[in-house]
Amino acid sequence: MTTFPNERLKGIVPFVCAADAGSFTAAAQQLNLTSSAVSKSIARLEQRLGVVLFERTTRSLSLTDAGRAFYETCTNILGELAETEAALAAQKREPVGTVRIALPASFGRLCVVPVLLRFASQYPEVQPHLLFADRFVDLADEGIDLAVRIGGPQDLPSSLARHSMGQERLIFCAAPAYLERNSTPLTIDDLEKHDCVVYGRPDGTQSPWSYVQADGHIGQRVVRPHIAAGDAEAQLAFVRAGLGIAQLATWLVRDDLKAGRVVEILAEAATDGLPLSLIWPVARRRTPKINVLAQTLEAHLQIR
Repeated sequence: MTTFPNERLKGIVPFVCAADAGSFTAAAQQLNLTSSAVSKSIARLEQRLGVVLFERTTRSLSLTDAGRAFYETCTNILGELAETEAALAAQKREPVGTVRIALPASFGRLCVVPVLLRFASQYPEVQPHLLFADRFVDLADEGIDLAVRIGGPQDLPSSLARHSMGQERLIFCAAPAYLERNSTPLTIDDLEKHDCVVYGRPDGTQSPWSYVQADGHIGQRVVRPHIAAGDAEAQLAFVRAGLGIAQLATWLVRDDLKAGRVVEILAEAATDGLPLSLIWPVARRRTPKINVLAQTLEAHLQIR
């Protein structure tokens, strides 16, 4: 079990109280201490940290840049302690508090939000705060409790844990109307004669299409794009409108496949895509709100 020196905790409460109140005197009144005691406590904290936390004048007290950064960390820690103590004191079994969740944009909207809607009804005292971002999110830097990640680094620091939730399946698809006008490609080479809807990166390049070759190995091909879109849902919209062929994940097109708005082509060339993972800071999984949400996502977000 990790232990912390008592010195690390000394001065935190007076510091946060003084920052909130705007003066040592007001903080002292709230803490039932003398103004001198609060001032000395914060001075010792600054000396131990080696930084100045407050800019002091005769009329005002304000946080320095270092003070603001330390304040955010301290309030997060004290907030987590307060939530835990409140739950224990009331002997609550229901999870409570805010949970910060990072989600891939399209997958988050289409697949995770429906799960969270049911979760929110079942656990009304948990408040999900959602970050939608198609980028690598640093959980520690951005204060994230749980992250759903498609792809990304497979090697995690010891402070993070991962639960695998399957792997994307990438298929080639088009609208029936497009295929009626242009015929159905029978080989990968045939795609060169078709309008292709590709994923365009911000730098102007495009993601290559992966496919299973006749020998079973995975090949990659960069096709001439008819339309490039830096968003998977936009790609699907163009395909649905009959404007071309795209390679898309099955979780994105499953409803359109069932409804017949798009159809799979070149099924023998379909291949696995990126892995889906749930990631969280190891220490936070022990809190009821994080644990119950993680269990819910693990149960309902298995993909293939």
